[in-house]
Amino acid sequence: MALDSTPAAHVTTPAGRVIGVPDGTRLVFGRGPDADLVIPAGRGLSRRAGAVSATAGGAWVANLSYTHALYAEGSGYRIRLPRMDEPGEPSAGWFLREGSALIGSRAMLDEGQPLRLVVTVRAAADGDVRGPAGRADGDPTLLPLYLDPNTKLFLVALMWCRPWLLDPARSTPLPRTPEIARASLEVTGAHHEIECFDSDPAFRDRLSARVGEHIKVLRRKIVERSLVRSGIRLSDEVAVGVLIDAGVIAPGDLARLGDPAWCSRQEDLWWTQVV
Repeated sequence: MALDSTPAAHVTTPAGRVIGVPDGTRLVFGRGPDADLVIPAGRGLSRRAGAVSATAGGAWVANLSYTHALYAEGSGYRIRLPRMDEPGEPSAGWFLREGSALIGSRAMLDEGQPLRLVVTVRAAADGDVRGPAGRADGDPTLLPLYLDPNTKLFLVALMWCRPWLLDPARSTPLPRTPEIARASLEVTGAHHEIECFDSDPAFRDRLSARVGEHIKVLRRKIVERSLVRSGIRLSDEVAVGVLIDAGVIAPGDLARLGDPAWCSRQEDLWWTQVV
């Protein structure tokens, strides 16, 4: 594989070897001799374990193994990349738009012997700057966790994350369950329900409890997708940080709040059906 002298992405091995991955190319790594990057001491890796594909917008990491797990790890998250289930190209993976991530088997990560993927910072088209796991044309396969925007769960996640989407410094306090419930009423234009929420404690408690169930589902999904390291307490701040850093909820989603069609759809979901 020909390598560019000034690649946008590069991989550093545990031994310190640095390999550039130019845009439009792919670096396959594993224990087998047919891999572009052979890792003889890669405990828990397949012969063809994974691939780093570089694009103009970043780098995509995919698991090529049918049998072994592969992980991507960064600040506050550890993503278990799905194994291949049939011949062909992998359908999902981890997308890194900029910054760095550690790649390897669980043993490689735990023993401090992973590959290190670095994507250099570059300006995005039309001034669009995205985070490490930003969405590409709405394609959910680039995300470790995908929430359908036309669901109640998505609205709860968006209201939970909204303060930090508006405040990148993350100094704004996050809303608690009753505040998320009321915010959901406000953005869907449910004026009658807002009156009930403010004047009827039983209605307020019932709606807050239903929103609390959605928060529990979000926490469970975060754990199931291994988006946090084992042993980390999943506080509100950690959970919201994961949802934003993993690109599950992105700043661009705030635009949905000004979309009458989307708000109308959410109103139908929340206030004309059983929550």
